[in-house]
Amino acid sequence: NLQRLDGPVRGNGKIIQELEAAFRGAGWNVIKVVWGSDWDPLLDADVDGRLVKRMGEVVDGQYQKYTVSDGDYIRKHFFGADPEVLKMVEHLSDHFLEVIRRGGHDPEKVYAAYHAATNHKGAPTVILAKTVKGYGLGEAGEGKNVAHNQKEVNLNGLKQFRTRFALPISDAEIEKLPFYKPAADSPEMQYLKERREALGGFVPQRQACTERLDVPALQDKLFEAKPLLPGSDGAPGSTTFALGTIVRGLIRHKGIGSRIVPIIPDEARTFGMEGLFALCGIYSSKGQLYEPVDASSAMFYKEARNGQLLEEGINEAGAMGSFIAAGSTYANLGLNMVPFYVFYSMFGFQRVGDLIWCAADTRVKGFLCGGTSGRTTLNGEGLQHEDGHSHLIATTVPSLRSYDPAWGYELAVIVQDGLRRMYAEGEEIFYYLSVYNEDYVHPPMPERADVVEGILKGMYRFSSTDSGAGQTQRPQLFGSGTILREAIRAQQLLKEKFDIGCDVWSVTSYSELRRDAMDCQHWNDLHPDQPRRTSYLETTLAGIQGPFISTSDNVRLVADQIREWMPDNYIVLGTDGFGRSETRPELRRHFQIDAECTAWAALRGLANAGAFDKARLPQILQQLGIDPEKINPLNA
Repeated sequence: NLQRLDGPVRGNGKIIQELEAAFRGAGWNVIKVVWGSDWDPLLDADVDGRLVKRMGEVVDGQYQKYTVSDGDYIRKHFFGADPEVLKMVEHLSDHFLEVIRRGGHDPEKVYAAYHAATNHKGAPTVILAKTVKGYGLGEAGEGKNVAHNQKEVNLNGLKQFRTRFALPISDAEIEKLPFYKPAADSPEMQYLKERREALGGFVPQRQACTERLDVPALQDKLFEAKPLLPGSDGAPGSTTFALGTIVRGLIRHKGIGSRIVPIIPDEARTFGMEGLFALCGIYSSKGQLYEPVDASSAMFYKEARNGQLLEEGINEAGAMGSFIAAGSTYANLGLNMVPFYVFYSMFGFQRVGDLIWCAADTRVKGFLCGGTSGRTTLNGEGLQHEDGHSHLIATTVPSLRSYDPAWGYELAVIVQDGLRRMYAEGEEIFYYLSVYNEDYVHPPMPERADVVEGILKGMYRFSSTDSGAGQTQRPQLFGSGTILREAIRAQQLLKEKFDIGCDVWSVTSYSELRRDAMDCQHWNDLHPDQPRRTSYLETTLAGIQGPFISTSDNVRLVADQIREWMPDNYIVLGTDGFGRSETRPELRRHFQIDAECTAWAALRGLANAGAFDKARLPQILQQLGIDPEKINPLNA
C-alpha cells in the first residue's frame, strides 16, 4: 500500500518496481496488480503510451498524495502534466477520478492474478498488488500518514464507510455501531461457511500432536560415554566436546535418532563436531556435485540429499529459522523433531534475540547451545566474540530453561531431562545451554541422591574441606561453567594458606533457582492463611551462615538475580565490561573472577561478618598478587 507507519515506503521511488526487479532477478514469476478495471478503457485508448509513461514518472509519495486529493487536483497534476493525457479524461467527472480503484481493491483483477499464479508452472510466483492504506476510512484515515494511529471514527466517517461499501444500515442505526451480518442464505455466508469447513473449523486452532518419543533414560549407554556420566578418565576435554558426544549418541539411538536435527551456522570444526559430517552428512537438495578438497579425510565435508546436519553458511538468522521450523513441527506437521542449534555464543541472543523470542512465542521445543561461551574462556578474539551476558538475556524469555554446566555429567543430566520434559511429557519449553571450549578433566558423577535433583533445580554441593581450628563461619563458594574450577582452586587455596574450610557449590542455573523462588513467592503472596512454601534455594541454604561468594564467566546480574532469597553477606563476582584479547589467566585476573580473587572475596566476607581479622587484609591482598590500583574492568 506504498505506506509504512509514519510515511511512504519509498516516497522518492517506486517500491513495486523495486520488488519486481528483486524477484525477477531471483527467477520468480512476477504478477503486478497495479490498476483496477476502471483504468482499462483509458489504457486501451493509450495507443502511443503517453498514459503509461506518465504512470511510470510519478513516484510513490505523489501517488499517496493523489489518494487523499479531490478529482480536480488529480486532473491537473496527474493527467494535466501531458496535454494529450489530459484529453483522455475530459469526459470523466472529478468524482470518478477520486474513486477510481487501485488494482488490489478490484476483486476481478485480484482473482485473475491469483488464477494466473496458481496455474503457472516452473517457478514460484509473487503477486504485487497495489492498495491504499486505510481503504474505506475516507476522511478518517484513507491514504493518510496517521492511518496507523487512528483510534476512532466520527459519525460522518462512519456514514461515508457505510455508503462506500453499500452496507444496509440506516442513519438512525449507524450511531449504535451495529455489526452487519449478511443473511444465512446469502452467497457471502455460504462461501464463508464452505471455506471454514474445508479448513477444519470456524476458529483457527493449534493442534499439537500427541506423539511421545522414545526418550533414552539417563542409564542409557549413550550417556555412559566419556566424558559424560563416568567422567573423562583423566583425559582433558571441553563441555562443547561433551555436547558433541551427546548429539552423536542421540543420532545413533534407534528410538530417537531420525528425529535429531543438528544445526550449525558454519562452526562445526570450531566446536569439534566435524564427526557429524561422516556420521549423518550435511543436507543438500543437490547432493554433492564436486569432490571436496578433504575427500581423503575421515571427516571430509560430506553433502548428501539424505543428510541430517543443517549447515547454514554463517547465517544465524537462517539457522534460527531452521530451529523454529524443526522445533514447531509437533504443532504444524504432526510429529516431533529435536533440533540442536549450536552456535558461537556471542552470535545467539546478541544477534538473533528477536528470533529467539519468536521461537518462544511459537512454543518451539529443542536446544539452543551457545558454544565457545564465557567472556574469559573464548580468549584472544576480542570484545566482539567474548560472551558474558547471554544468560542474562535468557532470563527474559518465559518458556526458556537456561543452564551453565561445568561437567560432562551435568550436561548429560540436563539434556536427558530436557528430552523427557519436551518429548516424553509434552511440555512446550526449550533450552539454552552454554558450553565452553576449555579442555580439562571431568570427574564422574557423584553417587549421591541429591546430585541429579540439584543439577536440574540449579545447584548442589560439589566439594567440602574441613573447618580450621577455631573457625566459626564457612565460606560458600558458588561456581558455574568452567569457572567452577576457579572456585575449587580457591577452596584449596583457603585451606592451604589460611586453614579455612569451605564448601563449593556447582550452580548450573541461577535462572531456575529464581524461577522456583518466584513460584513459591507467588503462592505465598496469594495464600496468607496457608503455611509458607519454601523454595529449593532457601531450603538448600537453610542454617548456613556464609559468606556466600559467586563467581562465573557471566556478568554479575546473572548471579544477582537470586539475591532477594539469599542470606546476607552475598558477594557476586562476574565479567562486567568488554572482553580482551589475552590469555585466560590474564582475563580472569582482569575481571577478578579467578581463584585468588574468589578467595579474597571470601576473606572479605568473613571479615565483614567479624569472623576474620580485617587488619590482615591489606597484607593478604599483596600475598595473593592482586593489584589494589587496577582499573575497574567495567570501565576498562
